[in-house]
Amino acid sequence: MISILGNSGRINEMKEVINEMKNDSCECKDSVFVSVIKTYARAGLLDEAVSLFKNISQFNCVNWTQSFNTLLEIMVKESKLEAAHRIFMEHCCGWEVSSRVRSLNLLMLALCQKGRSDIALQVFQEMDYQSCNPDRESYRILMRGLCEDKRLNEATHLLYSMFWRISQKGCGEDVVIYRTLLDALCDNGQVEDAVEILGKILRKGLKAPKRFRHNLDLSHYGNGEDTEGIKRLINEALVRGGIPSLASYSAMAIDLYNENKIGEADKVLKEMQDRGFRPT
Repeated sequence: MISILGNSGRINEMKEVINEMKNDSCECKDSVFVSVIKTYARAGLLDEAVSLFKNISQFNCVNWTQSFNTLLEIMVKESKLEAAHRIFMEHCCGWEVSSRVRSLNLLMLALCQKGRSDIALQVFQEMDYQSCNPDRESYRILMRGLCEDKRLNEATHLLYSMFWRISQKGCGEDVVIYRTLLDALCDNGQVEDAVEILGKILRKGLKAPKRFRHNLDLSHYGNGEDTEGIKRLINEALVRGGIPSLASYSAMAIDLYNENKIGEADKVLKEMQDRGFRPT
C-alpha cells in the first residue's frame, strides 16, 4: 500500500498510512522505510526522509540497516555531506544497524563519485576508530576514486596497506584493485613506477611463484612510450602471476568488459577456458 501511494505521488495519504503503522505498533520491515525514504527523496522532501529515519525507533522495526544505508547514499548524492556525517555518527554504533562496513562503503562510493576522494580517504581511515575492518570492496572503491582524482601517492600507500590487511593469502580477485593503480600510473607517465610496483604486487600481493616475477621486456613498446601496450602487458602479468583461479580471470575480464576493452577481455576469457576454468 505504501509503495503504491508513494509511486503515484499521493504523499499525504502515504503519511497517514505510516502514522497508522506507528500507532498500531504493527511489525514494520526495513524495506518499507527504504521505499518511503526514496519516495521523499524523489519528491524533493529530503528533510521528511531524515525526520522519518530519526523516528524509526517509534515503530516496531528491529533492523534499520537498509534504511540507514539508503539515507546516507541519498544525502551524499545531494551534497549534504555534513548532515550525512552527523547521521552516521549518531546511528552507526546502534544494534539496529548490523553492518557498518557496508554503510561506510556506500558513503565512500558516493563521495568518490562526487570527486571527493580526499574525504572518502578520511572515512576509510576512521574505520579503525569505528572498530570495523575495511573489506575488499572498501579498497576497490577508494582505489578507483583516488586514481580518478590523480591522487596517486595516496593510492600507492593504500596499496601497501592492502598487502598486510587483506592480501596476505594472495587472492585472485585483488587483481582488479592492483590494475586500477598500475593503469593510472601508466596514464600519468609513471611507467617505471608502475613496473616497480608490479614486482611488489607479484611478491607480496599475489604471492606469485618466482618464475612469474621476471622483469617486463618493454623493448617492444617504445621503451615506455606505448602506454596502452604496456598496460596490456601488465594486465597479462597480473592474471598469470598469481595462482590461476576462476576468481582472478573473471574479475579481470569483467573489469575489461566494463571499460569496453572487448578484445582484451575476450583474450582473458579464452585463456581462462584454455586453463580449464569455466564461468559459472
